[in-house]
This record gives sequence, structure tokens and C-alpha cells, in this order.
Amino acid sequence: MHSARDRVEYEPWLEELEQAADRLELSSEARSCASELFLLDVPEADRSKRATLAASLYAGSLVASDGRTQSDVAEAADVSRLSIQSHWKELLEEAGLEPPRW
Repeated sequence: MHSARDRVEYEPWLEELEQAADRLELSSEARSCASELFLLDVPEADRSKRATLAASLYAGSLVASDGRTQSDVAEAADVSRLSIQSHWKELLEEAGLEPPRW
């Protein structure tokens, strides 16, 4: 769980996350998980935040069994698929979760 200060500080990014989640029609559980993953390790650089946001959406959808493809998430979040591919496993590991081993 993250502090209210974190949520206020990153509110614009969390709103973008919600907009992308709307486009993906993600469940509330997937959205909540994605938000928590995003707030777990928000990068300093704004240009890196979007990639983390997208990776959080993808990972959150997997955790909630509401999976979407990396391509669909990339399109909804306006990033490259490679951005998601490069970050999602690390996000899960930092949260203490084990990424799937397909």
C-alpha cells in the first residue's frame, strides 16, 4: 500500500493509467494491481514513467487473470511493445511475485 502523498504526487500518471485501462476494458482488480505496481517503483525521468505505466498495466492484467497482449497494452498506453517486454518481469519481481515462465 502506498501513501496518499504518492498518489497525489503521481495523480496525472495514475489518471493516464486509468484511461489506458479503460481502453483495454480491464477489471477493477487488474487496475488496482497495475496502480500498485506503478507506485512501487516510479522512475525519476518522465520519459521512463510511460514505459513503467504500460508494463504495470500488462503485469497487473496478468496477476488479475485479465491478461492482455503486450501489443494491445502498448497501443493503449502509447508505447512500444519492447518497452513493456523490457520492464514487466522486473516489476513483478520487485513486488515479490514470480513472473510466469512461458
